[in-house]
This record gives sequence, structure tokens and C-alpha cells, in this order.
Amino acid sequence: MKTLIRTALTAAALATATAACSSSVAPRAAAPLDLSDVKLVSYSSCDDMLSGLRENTAKNVSSWGLGGPPIMYMERADVASKAVPQSTGQGQAADHSTTNVHEQGVDEPDLVKTDGKRVITVSHGKLRVIDASTRKVTGTLELAKENWVAGDLLVSGDRALVLFNGGGIPFGAVAKRAFAPTGGPQYVLVDLAAEQPKLLGTFEPRGMHVDARLVGSTVRLVVRSQPDITFPQPRDSVPEAERIRVNQAVVRQAPISAWLPKFTITDAAGNAREESVACEKVSHPDEYTGTSLLTVHSIDLAQDLTAAAANPIAVAADGDTVYGTGTSLYVTSNPRWWFPVPVDPRPVEDVPTPSSSTSSSEPVAPSVSASPPPASPDTSTSSSGAGLAPIDGPSPATTAAPVPSPAVPPEETEVHRFDISKPGAPAYLASGKVPGRLLNQYAMSEYEGNLRVATTTADQKTSSSSVYVLRADTLAKVGEVGGLGRNERIYSVRFIGPVGYVVTFRQVDPLYTLDLRDPAAPRVTGELKITGYSAYLHPAGDGRLIGLGQEASEKGRTLGTQVSLFDVSDPAAPRRLSQLFQKESGSEAEWDPHAFLYWPKSGTAVIPMSSYRNGQSDSGALVLKITDTAVTSVGTIKHPRVKEGDYTYEPNIQRSMVIGDSLWTVSPSGIKVNDLNSLDEQAWIPLA
Repeated sequence: MKTLIRTALTAAALATATAACSSSVAPRAAAPLDLSDVKLVSYSSCDDMLSGLRENTAKNVSSWGLGGPPIMYMERADVASKAVPQSTGQGQAADHSTTNVHEQGVDEPDLVKTDGKRVITVSHGKLRVIDASTRKVTGTLELAKENWVAGDLLVSGDRALVLFNGGGIPFGAVAKRAFAPTGGPQYVLVDLAAEQPKLLGTFEPRGMHVDARLVGSTVRLVVRSQPDITFPQPRDSVPEAERIRVNQAVVRQAPISAWLPKFTITDAAGNAREESVACEKVSHPDEYTGTSLLTVHSIDLAQDLTAAAANPIAVAADGDTVYGTGTSLYVTSNPRWWFPVPVDPRPVEDVPTPSSSTSSSEPVAPSVSASPPPASPDTSTSSSGAGLAPIDGPSPATTAAPVPSPAVPPEETEVHRFDISKPGAPAYLASGKVPGRLLNQYAMSEYEGNLRVATTTADQKTSSSSVYVLRADTLAKVGEVGGLGRNERIYSVRFIGPVGYVVTFRQVDPLYTLDLRDPAAPRVTGELKITGYSAYLHPAGDGRLIGLGQEASEKGRTLGTQVSLFDVSDPAAPRRLSQLFQKESGSEAEWDPHAFLYWPKSGTAVIPMSSYRNGQSDSGALVLKITDTAVTSVGTIKHPRVKEGDYTYEPNIQRSMVIGDSLWTVSPSGIKVNDLNSLDEQAWIPLA
């Protein structure tokens, strides 16, 4: 049977995790983590590659194969390039906002894009092009037969790449060929130059989509794949050791094709061909498991998809977080993602039960889940976000002799760097690792030849966070500063030039400012303690920082959305100048920065907002005015209510953007255009 690497736990890991959560015997301390750089090694031949992959994979096989019993798993700078065909439309593009991205000049996939003259979006299985001046849909292209299918976009000139992250989506536009859904990611190249968008081809790698970045006209697609090996169905009557031995024998007989990443390229006429990454394009770190390969595909949107066949490179590693600059692509992973570490149990606080007949000025805990939990788990949640259910009744340790738990594996994040400074295939440069668990891509930043990485390290009793500085060329450690947020975990990070900002939280929110000018001796320069936390930090001009997150009681109980304006002009004394608090609410922008809009020319900020009070839900886009000293509410934009049968609801606004003097907001049901200053409605464009 085939078992997915990241959708199952090994039996041993599951036993260890359960013991760690329920046993009265404390686990042994983890071995110290070696911070030396991890060397990169190329395979000398296909035979060398096959031998290494077989042996390392066999070491990591379980009685279930490459994984364990299936359990529920939740996936919790400009560079010159070849010119792309430009739009043939008339008129100048209006001043406009773009997708809120981590690094300027490095675009990230999102559900809507604009160039100031047109708006391109994918929803309900269709790509639509909307004229920004007439506010009319000028072209559509059906991409999926199911109307619930959503996708992301990357656009360069008159070419768009639509990214479907998985699920075996049958494209209506390529129905001429017999389409066999793979369940993996699928990417569609579209020509936007004609009056009606035109499909140019599809690209389907075998594996799981991790992320993508666009620099110039070149898209770098990051995909992870597992060996395509079929194991015998495990039988309870066979001892576990024997099942492992059988599975190891299966691995040692598997051909090289089982590991080599595969992909299919299909042209507009439906002609398909399957390719695989060549042996000479695969490398590996000194130590690796063999259970996954990480592949970077390069697609130049100025060309057709056939050129992509010559560009992929792979490494015997895993990946879950992508960070890109104009010249570098970093992919990280946590090889101990499955191991639960009980850290930061949320306090329980008695709060009044809201009632329509009772009014109170005391804060009430929200009924809305404001945001997903950060990466570090608590006592009932694995690091992937998959919960390990508590065991009812006495634990095994109370009914049998205690069994010492194995050593807790060290918390660590592996980092892999690719050079993307030139068109075509990237170069795999180095691998390294740091202690701790990464929150998201904003916990990384490349600056003046160094990579800064912020992580939280936790064991069974305590946690703290650190910032590491690595040489970008070798990923060897240069310096570090630790001890941030004892018994807390990171909720947000932002690096701005030689300064870093880290927010940790348990009951209060320390905002730390860090001086990173000397890579060998980074240091904390200031600390601000306030209730609540910021889940996203955004620069707002000289000496100002916007924080978006949740207000909380003094015991750490979240109460609703807060937007803070910080004065960080004095790194030794950060202070909050203004706070806007909306009770019992949450915003998608807390965990997805693409949902946050800040337009510095007018000081306008827009965030999606959802709340649930007295049995009623409320959704909209909150429009804010941010000055040098204050955050104030301007108003809320709402989309028309949707009626489905006997149920009527307000659609969730997901994105907002500025085009000229207008504010555009996007929800699954449509796009509304309002005056940027008065918020008067100008147009409604239905998408449902």
C-alpha cells in the first residue's frame, strides 16, 4: 500500500508522541544540535543515487511503509529577465497597489492581480479579466468544470500562470484529451493579450505544491514528492519487526524511477508528454532520509511550457516554507514536524456569558476563532497542527510498569538555498540548519550577505525564541541572540534592514527590537510589554510599525482584533502610539498577509473583518486611516448578502486593492468598487 509521508505518522513516532503526552516518565533531554553548516553533495551517477536513496529510505521505513496508520493531518528586488509580451490595451495604467508581498520585486501567488488597467481573478473555476476603467468583465476562460474550484495567480505582461494546488482538478478547457486526475498540483499558462483569454498549456508535477515566486518573467515552482513505492498490506498477525524487514526489502528492490520526480506538459491541443528530473540534476545534503525529494521547476512566462522540461533541479530533502529575494530562493522544513511539544498552554479565564438582555463594559471572549495557532504546538496539538486526542481514563503508565520514553528529537529547521539570479535552471548552493521551529516566511530575511532566521525552541517544560544569523553563501552560523520570550512563542516577525522586530506571547505581548548591524553580535535593544499580540507586522514609514493581531486580557484570553501603531524610532524604547480594538472579531490578515492592504499615499489600511455576536455573524472590510500618531476607523465596506435556499449570509471579503482613486474589494461572490476617500459605492461586479 502507498502511504503519504506527511499525512501519516510512523508507528514509532505515534507511540513516542502519545507517551510524551500521557506518560508520567519525563523524556530524556535532546542531544545538543550541531550548528555547523550542512555540506551539499552531488550524486556521481544514477547507480550512486539509487544506492544512497534505497539505503536511507530503508532506514526510515516503518511497518506501514513510508508512514504509519493514517491520521488526520492539517496543513496548518528586481532582476532583469527576458522581455514579456506587453498588453496591447490602450491608455496608461492608473496608480495602483499590488499584492502585499514579503520582498519588493518578488511576486507571490494570490487570488487576484492588477496592473492598473485590468483586474485578473480566478474564482468558481473561471479566470476573468475586468477592465479597470469601465468596471466590466471583458474576457473569461473556463479552467475547471467544478464551480467551487479556486486558484492563485502570477502575472507577467500578457501572460498569467494559474496555480491549482491539488485535488485532481479536471480542466474544462482541455477536455479534448483524456484527462486522468493526478491529485497533485496543476499549473495553467494563459495568454491575456487577445480579447478572450487563451489557454497555452498545462504543467502537472507529481507531488505536493509547496509555494511559488515570480521574479521578472520567471516563475519558480517548489514541489515536494515521495517515492512511488507500493508496500504489502500490513497484517496484525505478522510481528512488527518482520513487517519492517519486508518493507525494507521492497525499498531495496525499487527502481530509480520510484524516486525521480515526474511531471507532465500538455499543450493547448491536448498533446501530453511525461518527463522526469535527470539523475545529474539531483543532489543531497550529508544526512537525508530518502523519503522525500524537493524539486524547483522554472517556467519563463515569456516562453511556452516546453522550455520548462530542461530546467528542474531536485534535492533529497523536504520543504514546507518558501522565502525568496531577487537572487535567492530559500526552502525550509522541520523534520520533526510530527513530534508534539507541550508549550504555552492557554490560560482559562472565567468570563461573563454574553446575553442580549445584559450590557457590560467588561471585555468578553470572542466566539470567533481569530486565527490559526502558530506553528509551535500546545499540549494537545502536534507541530503540524494535527491534534493528538487526549486519552480517556488512566494512561498506560498507571496500569503497567513505566517505560522510559525515548529522547526528544531536537527542534530544528533545515534551510536550503537556491541561486535564482539567472533565467533558466537555478543552482543549488547550500543547506544548513538552526535550532527551533519556524513560524512562516517572515521569520527569514536576507540582508547584506547574511540570512536572519527567527525560531522558537521548546521542550517538555519551557520554550524561548532566538534569532540566528547565517552566511548566505554557506548557511554557516555567524551569530545569534536568544532568550526572547521565556515560556512564550513567536507570533510575528519583521526584519527591516539592519533592525529586527519579534513578537512573542503567552499572557502579554513583548515586542522586541533587535540591532542586527553586527552579524556576529546581534542584540536586543528594546522591549515593549502590552496585552495581546501582533500576528502581522507592517512597516509604515520612518520610525513607525503597524501591528495587526488580537487584544487579550491580562491572563492571555483573546478578546478581539486590535490594530496598533508603534513608534520604533528609538530602538531602545519602542512604544505604542495608538490602538484600535474591535471586540469579538478576527481578521484573515492575521495569518495571511496577502489580505492586508496599506496604501501609504493616503495612509489607508484595509483588513477583512469577521465577528459573531448574539448569534449573528458580521463580515466586511474595515477601512482605517493611519497617520503619524493615530489609527482611526473610516468605515466598513460590505458586499451584498447571498441567499442559498433558506439561508442568507454576508460573503467574506478576502482582498482589497487601490486603483487610481478607487478602492476595490474582492469576495467569492463579487468585486465592489468604492471611492477611496468617501467610500461611496461606484460599481458591483458579480462573480458567482
